[in-house]
Amino acid sequence: MTDTGYLWLVFLVMTVATFVTRLIPFVAFRERGDHPLLMYLGRYMPPSIMTLLVLYSLKSLDLTQAPYGVNEILALLLTTALHLWRGNALLSIFAGTLFYMAAIQAVWFG
Repeated sequence: MTDTGYLWLVFLVMTVATFVTRLIPFVAFRERGDHPLLMYLGRYMPPSIMTLLVLYSLKSLDLTQAPYGVNEILALLLTTALHLWRGNALLSIFAGTLFYMAAIQAVWFG
């Protein structure tokens, strides 16, 4: 098999596997949409995951050397302020990410 054919086969297998793993919960729980466990997970899992992602992204922040984490802290503050103001997770995450990437690329704060 050629390298191109092998890559296409790998992409096909990955696509099917991803689709099936996304489909299984909908098929398995279509009759139990109002189950208390699912309601609990749907309510508390997204904020828990976001908290873990924020902590993970800030775990290697070095506050002993300049610029003392200014880019990260400003991006976090922007994200938090936008989310509290508008309540739109996508807007706040994208705006915080864009600000951070722009600050890093343009070397705004060190």
